Amino acid sequence: MQYNDAATFLRFTMDHPVFDVRSPSEFRQGHIPGAISLPLFDDEERRKVGILYKNSGRDASVLIGLDLVGPKMSGFIKQVRKVVHGSEILMHCWRGGMRSSGMGWLMEMAGYDVRILKGGYKTYRSYIRQNIGEGFQFVVIGGKTGSGKTEILHLLEKQGEQVLGLEKIAHHKGSAFGHIGQEVQPTNEQFENDLFANLHQLNPDKPVWMEDESRSIGTVSLSDPFIRQMKTSPLIFIDVDKAQRIERLVKEYSNFNAEMLNSAVHRIAQRLGGLNAGHIIDAIGNNDLKRACDMLLVYYDRQYLAGLKSRPPEQIYTIVLDSNDPEYNAGVVLQLYKQNFDTLMNHYQFDNLTDLTNSTNLTIKK
Repeated sequence: MQYNDAATFLRFTMDHPVFDVRSPSEFRQGHIPGAISLPLFDDEERRKVGILYKNSGRDASVLIGLDLVGPKMSGFIKQVRKVVHGSEILMHCWRGGMRSSGMGWLMEMAGYDVRILKGGYKTYRSYIRQNIGEGFQFVVIGGKTGSGKTEILHLLEKQGEQVLGLEKIAHHKGSAFGHIGQEVQPTNEQFENDLFANLHQLNPDKPVWMEDESRSIGTVSLSDPFIRQMKTSPLIFIDVDKAQRIERLVKEYSNFNAEMLNSAVHRIAQRLGGLNAGHIIDAIGNNDLKRACDMLLVYYDRQYLAGLKSRPPEQIYTIVLDSNDPEYNAGVVLQLYKQNFDTLMNHYQFDNLTDLTNSTNLTIKK
């Protein structure tokens, strides 16, 4: 068996299967993306071994562990053989201790070359939280709710740009309505694991585009190192007319029932103000989503602009777009980026797009 640090172990995960020998509940809480659950103990067995270790010491817990694992040993080998076609496998437990060492010994007896994650999943978690955005250059797309930021990112990806879909990974669109039409969100732990895995599939020598987000995306949160890097990266702010934003939002949410929409309004009723929330719910009940969106945007625009003030003004580049065509707008954003790459990557040298265009901002008309 070889014991690898987190960085080395993760490099090998690109080409070799990873077996997580922790209990099923530990795996559900969070795991290395792509890992295969191969629990040495089920949840109840782990509980029993843990209690015995605490009350009677290591030797007693090892003995009961052997009693529990013994009848399952051939089954473990059969499970691995079902999914492994080569000879090298990767394995880890929580701290790189007895569970992974024991299972590693068994797999070596079965003819496999085994790499163990030194320090286990605990070390992996520490490593990814500290290194999640290290070495990457971000370009952030910002804009008020309904500006079409996500559509632009999708189209940039189609044109060959590297895009990190934070909302896709989080299964949430960020607002009180962001869960509607989405899958169940992952645990915060799994979100961070998935985010690291998605980012580190990209080329650090090329820019990574993403949507401007607050720290929390629904029930999950961005880690401190990641949010710091995102908030100090150049931001292209797309300024889209409110009427166009309302049109986009009505189209996006018109297929969902009033009860679902009203539930989202109730979640932010206190921040909206009771009277305003009541008017919005009335508008939804009358199927007047245009009016409901108009009132909601008063709140969301205020919130977004307040968050924008936390960024240094010299890192914000504003484009005023009068087109509601996301494909056209994506082309404009990409053109601006390519023409002003050095400026955007050294944003501290300029106040805003005034320095690039000799105008208040850059207005693009189709």
